[in-house]
Amino acid sequence: MSQKTLILGLVCLFSMYACAGVSLWPQINSHIEKEPALEKKIQKILSSMTLEQKVAQMVQAEIKSATPADVKKYHLGSILNGGGSFPGNNKYASVNDWVKLADDYYTASINSETGIPVIWGTDAVHGHNNVFGATVFPHNIGLGAANNPVLIKRIAEVTALEVLATGIDWIFAPTVAVVRNDRWGRTYEGYSEDPNIVKKYATSMIYGMQGKESTVFDDDHLVATVKHFVGDGGTENGVDQGNNISSEEELVRLHAQGYFTGLTSGAQTVMASFNSWKGDKVHGNKYLLTDVLKKRMGFDGYVIGDWNGHGQVKGCSNSSCAQAINAGVDMIMVPNDWKAFIQNTIEQVRNGKISLARINDAVSRILRVKLRTRLFDRGLPSTRVHAGDMKLVGSVEHREVARQAVRESLVLLKNKKRLLPLNPKSRVLVTGSGANDIGRQSGGWTLTWQGTGNRNSDFPGASSIYDGIEKKVKAAGGKVELSYNGEFSQRPDVAIVVFGEMPYAEGQGDIANLNYSWLYPEDINLLEKLKAKNIPVVSVFLTGRPMWVNKEINLSDAFVVAWLPGSEGVGVSDVLFKKDGNINYDFKGKLSFSWPNDAGASVLNIGDKKYQPLFPYGFGLTYKDTDTLGDDLSEVPFPDGSLPTPEDKVTIFKGRTASPFVNYVGDAGNWKLPLAGDVGVSAGGLVSVKAIDKDIQEDARQITFHGGDSNYYFQSQTQMNVSKLLKKKGVLKFDLRIDKRPNNEANILMGLGKMNFNHYLNVAPTKKWKTVVIKLECFKKVGADFSRLDMPLSIATFGAMQLSLANVEILSQYPRSEVEQLKCAL
Repeated sequence: MSQKTLILGLVCLFSMYACAGVSLWPQINSHIEKEPALEKKIQKILSSMTLEQKVAQMVQAEIKSATPADVKKYHLGSILNGGGSFPGNNKYASVNDWVKLADDYYTASINSETGIPVIWGTDAVHGHNNVFGATVFPHNIGLGAANNPVLIKRIAEVTALEVLATGIDWIFAPTVAVVRNDRWGRTYEGYSEDPNIVKKYATSMIYGMQGKESTVFDDDHLVATVKHFVGDGGTENGVDQGNNISSEEELVRLHAQGYFTGLTSGAQTVMASFNSWKGDKVHGNKYLLTDVLKKRMGFDGYVIGDWNGHGQVKGCSNSSCAQAINAGVDMIMVPNDWKAFIQNTIEQVRNGKISLARINDAVSRILRVKLRTRLFDRGLPSTRVHAGDMKLVGSVEHREVARQAVRESLVLLKNKKRLLPLNPKSRVLVTGSGANDIGRQSGGWTLTWQGTGNRNSDFPGASSIYDGIEKKVKAAGGKVELSYNGEFSQRPDVAIVVFGEMPYAEGQGDIANLNYSWLYPEDINLLEKLKAKNIPVVSVFLTGRPMWVNKEINLSDAFVVAWLPGSEGVGVSDVLFKKDGNINYDFKGKLSFSWPNDAGASVLNIGDKKYQPLFPYGFGLTYKDTDTLGDDLSEVPFPDGSLPTPEDKVTIFKGRTASPFVNYVGDAGNWKLPLAGDVGVSAGGLVSVKAIDKDIQEDARQITFHGGDSNYYFQSQTQMNVSKLLKKKGVLKFDLRIDKRPNNEANILMGLGKMNFNHYLNVAPTKKWKTVVIKLECFKKVGADFSRLDMPLSIATFGAMQLSLANVEILSQYPRSEVEQLKCAL
């Protein structure tokens, strides 16, 4: 019997509850073992450190809020750049700019009293996606469809090299979530709904990033992270940072498989998850982080918290959380409040809320990783082998790897009369909102956190899907025309229509159901226009999750799921077109997520007792297959033909417009213009909308009315019955900032109910936000019909004004004292 097994057995004698569950988890033997000499060095360094220095080693601050001077003064252990954060806050920062900043932080750390080098972490989740000019790979959902572990290892190697070129030491990847509800806004970060692909890929990613055997942490490799421990892909209703109610057996069987292989392969850091397990936030769950991960599974690296994740633990705040440290988080990610966090933690140790032994354990783990990965010996970032190599970032060789990943991730769902592959000598119309948009095809976590606000010029060396098609067709002597609205100068032989979801990331990507056309109705109109002209249509669908697109499939002769292919859109044309009259590349991609048969089938996973997908897990046509799908898929989104009736809440806008609503602007040029990504300008130019930050990045919209009859509103394609909310004394609630008061009449509408809004808005502009709450009965008095509501909020004016809006909801309840202070403006 091993010493480890004996100790666990003794623990069981004193805690039958812990052993009943902990025995479900495997004991892990890491590829990287402890070294006695290194352990002695850890203890020597630890013994020389003050309490203040130890606590500071446990804190990770964001580069926007912590300078190199801060690192030296406070002995910070780590820094990170969050999504959309760059050296000098410059989106176009060069490779040398990144290396210079890395040098500054490193120099500050080794010149501090401790001399312990700082470690820099970054979210390189599909390539080094924060860096201008880097190779951007398909998001994980596409890589799951490729089902090629060898390719995944190569992608990890390339990503590591590009990160090393910028002087950074540590990657917050891979994500090993097993996604069980496709409404979740991070679905595309998961490889599959099936843990089998995830567990294989975790090994490939860790070996690719960290190295294996003789190459471990050599000049070509760095520190990886398996995240988010544990259960983030299985929250109720797919709510981001929500509650996972799985049994412990299910947590092990479904959600933890990637950790078993990732830790065996030597992963040195594990990121704690935002989600709760059975109501307890994982950041504060000692059983999972310490009893399971560290003791049972033998993990001897360190646990890193997620962005202020500790602040969500009961009784904690962003600047104080003894519970997260006691639970087992070793390094706390405190982007902005790190100074207060350090002081509060020191005080909590002194007053006994946190033991010194726990602090020593956490710091020992951090030192172990820094020593193992040769951080003490690597020297100044700019002197390392790959640092500053601008030819490495976005190199031709790396882009070829990404191009292969695009080809292998494509899934063919329909190919009527073998329309594909296409003859490149044809006359080809390329159309659709995603046809020539590299940012849209790359999705979230691309240069900016949400992936919004990017232009093609922000991706030097990259190619849009149109770029690839144009090159293929022109080289073969064919004709190609790009037209976003489907119009053409010469009748085409075929139309390739590229459309799909706008970019989003965590917090803003959750949706109410999977009905794509309610979010993006304009694509149906384009497909119908082409169908009416009898033009064969190849649809290329850009998406971060399976969605209900039956009508779009019916209107298409061929339907290709491209997922979010990243910077190498040319890979799509490699598969769509023949070469010298023969197949160039066949389709290899197979669904790693089951495809829904109705808009409500967000929980649809292989192995379910009632498994009724439209396309099953593993489906994907090749050019050898005969397609018998037809054009008669049901176009009824829900089995009963209607939307569910909300009981307590309707979310309209939270970071982005929530389905089934669409955000519109209107003026005389077009009274119903949908906004892609909730930003844009009305047809007549009277209303402009841009994304701004309120609580988190791009979670609010600033609406500028430039003068003249115009409006801004949310509307659903289908009416819903919210009468129950009215009976419960419900309210319309939203956060509002008045940036410029109106110079003419302004109104607020719900359905057909209209009220004057000037009494709210005729105040001095302020930088402060306020919460506006209006009783639903106010709108009922002026004509709103809550049994058939499709427009929950509209703001209209005849003049000029500027407002900022966030967090729009209809609630069944709100504090009575606050509601009664508000009067109906009839």
